[in-house]
Amino acid sequence: MKPASVNRELAAPRRTFGLAIRAGKLASRPHIALLTEDDAREGFLEPADFAVLRAHLPDRLADAATFAYLTGWRKHAVARLTWADVDLRGGVIRLRAEYSKTKRPRVVVLRGERILFDHRSAVRRLDCPWVFHRDGQSLADFRKVWATACSAAGVTALLFHDLRRSAVRNMVRAGVPERVAMAISGHRTRAVFDRYNIVSEDDLAAATDQTLAYVEAKRDAPAIVVPLSTWRGRGEHGQNTDNRAMGGAGD
Repeated sequence: MKPASVNRELAAPRRTFGLAIRAGKLASRPHIALLTEDDAREGFLEPADFAVLRAHLPDRLADAATFAYLTGWRKHAVARLTWADVDLRGGVIRLRAEYSKTKRPRVVVLRGERILFDHRSAVRRLDCPWVFHRDGQSLADFRKVWATACSAAGVTALLFHDLRRSAVRNMVRAGVPERVAMAISGHRTRAVFDRYNIVSEDDLAAATDQTLAYVEAKRDAPAIVVPLSTWRGRGEHGQNTDNRAMGGAGD
């Protein structure tokens, strides 16, 4: 088992001991050490690469992937989205609590996604409640189709869940406040959100370029620091206030 899986198993006894203490049945609990989790994936997809991948996906899956790439919703939430949750007239999509991993409802306001949902509405089936479906059936297991498209696009080893990571980083790069981005993607804790918002080499290069540009722009600006040799001996209005000139002690 991987460290993350072990830690999830250990969460149960840790919680049990905590409840026992709260109920007054135990005075203390044994120390249950957690393992260090260092297996966080770093799969991301730049917008240009996603466009290539989308071109190789079948229509039904391409729309679902686009929605996931824009909102950061989990695969399960995207697959279970029904037309009852979509208000095209009001421009709002609601994720019900029972389909949310955090058990909290979420809301997405349609902007660019409206074109996508207009397309889904055009191919809507009255015998199917799902927005994204395969011949009237919910999108369940599409691993083979996904793997084939990823191979054709040259982005092998990419998971559908990597679209969620990419969406988070795209929102942060676009200047979306992190609290708002977390509300859209459904992250409850900052720790997990930060794991998804991994800095890439391109981000580091951009930061270096911005720093150099700032330094270059300020290099020829008038100096605001007055050398001590110039300032010493002058008061607020330029008077000579050197202690020795006034008969006082020197520096």
